Amino acid sequence: MESSLVKDNPLLLAINRQKTIYDGFITVQDQDFRLRIQLPADRQLKQARLHCSCKLKHLLRGYEHIVKQRLQQSADLVSFMLELKTVMEVGLKSRPECSSIPPPQYYSQLISEMETLGWDKLLSIDTEFQTLRLKVQDSAGRQHILIIKLKSKHPAEAPECSADLPLPLLITWTPQSTLAQIHHQFLLVLESLTEFWDVLDEIDRQTWILEPEKPSRSDTMRRIAIGNNVSIKVEVDPKHPKMLPECCLLGAELVVTPLRNKLNANMHLWNPDSSLLLNLQDVLEIEFPSPATHEKSAFSVECGICYSYRLEAELPDQVCNNPCCGQPFHQTCLYEWLRALPSSRQSFSVVFGECPYCSKPITVKMPTHQF
Repeated sequence: MESSLVKDNPLLLAINRQKTIYDGFITVQDQDFRLRIQLPADRQLKQARLHCSCKLKHLLRGYEHIVKQRLQQSADLVSFMLELKTVMEVGLKSRPECSSIPPPQYYSQLISEMETLGWDKLLSIDTEFQTLRLKVQDSAGRQHILIIKLKSKHPAEAPECSADLPLPLLITWTPQSTLAQIHHQFLLVLESLTEFWDVLDEIDRQTWILEPEKPSRSDTMRRIAIGNNVSIKVEVDPKHPKMLPECCLLGAELVVTPLRNKLNANMHLWNPDSSLLLNLQDVLEIEFPSPATHEKSAFSVECGICYSYRLEAELPDQVCNNPCCGQPFHQTCLYEWLRALPSSRQSFSVVFGECPYCSKPITVKMPTHQF
């Protein structure tokens, strides 16, 4: 019996002379599961105790009564081990997630790679030792977080990598690649985006940003305050951050039209060697309000209908064109208000009505989430 047991389970060995305690691994579908079997002095299976690793316990969850039954009925330890493997194979089929649990060599490989990379770069790792969060600093001193999700067959399988970037993170991977090489590739990506972040950092530092409220490193849009109820949305190209961005002026037509005309007339003056912020000011012939000269409260005007500034992520960007009024509204609020009035009319996606404050004509497009 002993020779058959060792032959079928070469990683499971007796650890005492009486051969009543066996410790090691049982291998099923090329995966190793740790266990210990303690037999009584008479070596009868009915009184045996089975100690499983967390990995094996998870696999056998729901099959405990079957395992106990096999212990009671099996003729010897060899027969029990064969039946246990059968139960485990059934468990692996019914629980696909168990088949992705890494083998022991995975952990030694991970430790070796982290020692090469440096443990100081590890922010956190999940309980399954498969999702790592690494901290990375670029040459400008900006802090970034790289998330790496390793596969159970690492390094044979390419990991999933993600970060807060304005472009997709593309990592080259081979079975010989390491975490240190991923880290190096990520640094190169960060360096390629340095100019993009420099441009946005200057805008964030020297203007009042209305949207997004808390910009992330992946955000390419900024809504910059120009004046009371007047702003400009700029969409910066991460690959060409100093080129003329996509611009959208927001506010009352009385104020926006002259600015739009200046933008169109002065577009040829755009200088790629100058900063994006200076170029915007030159072509619009304005100077943006800054934290040094204005309070943000001057631009955070409440909606004239719901009396709040932020409606979820929406800001009041619909403005009455009457120079004596100029009241701002959320698009959703104004649309719902006008749609409820008997005097309003709708043509396709545009509602025509009267300003709730001055009764002058006002229009609003149907919010996109209404479609």
